[in-house]
Amino acid sequence: MTNHEIKVSFDDYTSLQELNITDRELCEQAVKAMENSHSPYSKFRVGAALKLKSGKIILGSNQENVAYPSGLCAERVALFHWGANHPDDLIESMAVTAYTDEFKILKPVTSCGSCLQVMAEYEKKQGKPIRVILYCIDGPVWVINGVENLLPFLFFEDRLA
Repeated sequence: MTNHEIKVSFDDYTSLQELNITDRELCEQAVKAMENSHSPYSKFRVGAALKLKSGKIILGSNQENVAYPSGLCAERVALFHWGANHPDDLIESMAVTAYTDEFKILKPVTSCGSCLQVMAEYEKKQGKPIRVILYCIDGPVWVINGVENLLPFLFFEDRLA
């Protein structure tokens, strides 16, 4: 047996004010996107904002449905919009934030496995890592360079026999 260890890397900022202006503005756009969340069942609003190489910003918010599997996370709403409309304009950064009146969120909310797998697919497609900014409105901000730091065991066809 061989034991392996995986290390992940991220930058931990105590508040939004520590970020550069571009990253702060992207986080503010994620908050704006969150306002369009349709989350009557979970009451957990999520917003995502993509910054493209051209400077264009794409927003996404979680969209729930009474048939739970039919809803979609904010990250995938934004990413699929990019894939359908701007696939040649590389994604440089993605900011994600969440809010609920039901409880206090103390740490940045990470994307679910499905969203991370979609991010990984698009990273591979564009040949460049996506910088992910996870913003906790009343707390810290985590900046992660590349999805592999969030999902170290990515699923890709080149790992199949």
